[in-house]
Amino acid sequence: MTSARVRPPAAEPVRPRGRRRTRDRSGLPVVLVLPAALGLAFLVVPLLGLLVEAPWGTLLTRITSPMVLEALELSLTTATLATVLCLLLGVPLAWLLARSDLPGRPFLRALVTVPLVLPPVVGGVALLLVAGRNGLLGQYLDAWFGVSLPFTTTGVVVAEAFVAMPFLVISVDGALRGADRRFEDAAATLGASRWLTFRRVTLPMVAPGIAAGAVLCWARALGEFGATITFAGNFPGETQTMPLAVYLALETDPQAAIVLSLVLLAVSIIVLGSMRDKWISPNAT
Repeated sequence: MTSARVRPPAAEPVRPRGRRRTRDRSGLPVVLVLPAALGLAFLVVPLLGLLVEAPWGTLLTRITSPMVLEALELSLTTATLATVLCLLLGVPLAWLLARSDLPGRPFLRALVTVPLVLPPVVGGVALLLVAGRNGLLGQYLDAWFGVSLPFTTTGVVVAEAFVAMPFLVISVDGALRGADRRFEDAAATLGASRWLTFRRVTLPMVAPGIAAGAVLCWARALGEFGATITFAGNFPGETQTMPLAVYLALETDPQAAIVLSLVLLAVSIIVLGSMRDKWISPNAT
């Protein structure tokens, strides 16, 4: 009778001593979970504070008040006009930065991004010095054409476009530099002009980038405060946008300021949320 072979027990893997597991079951580093949770709370809790402190009992009455509706209409109108202005000027500028052989393009690209880090109030002062009634260009606009931009609704559009345009230019510039140029070369070999290639080939390829930049540009223009109040003032019905109305109401009626903030928050979330999956997500293209 043959005896069965007895296999030795498998040796357990030796784990290094003195080391703790730094990953949870999902594979996320534990050392990053806590600061990530704190960062999320830092961004979300203040917004939840608006919901907690909102005067829900009188919310409908306050939202439908003439002051709120007037400021909201002006904000939506000026933000939309500023976005259109940014599209008309920003898309060609982005193409110049991404595709031209113009010398000094890195320096120009840096100049375009300056309004992103420049305090908005400083931007408003700069606009006053250039486009004011006695400014470098404003004095000629006033003398030759009778056009005065400061403290007007047009001034609001100009201030919002100045602050928001870099978002569009950076987005379109990145989309242009990341687009496959072989399609444009193929169109050129087939006899298409540069304008036809740009209109029928380049623009469709970078359309998601243009759309994402336009959305970010519109949202930034909607929330602009510093440059607007410096360059256009705070006149109800003419230059008082929603952020300016929030600032004014915070000094006299904090409940009204909360309601105005809720309206701005709701509009921003609706616009960005409805367009994120199509234009802003990493897999949009």
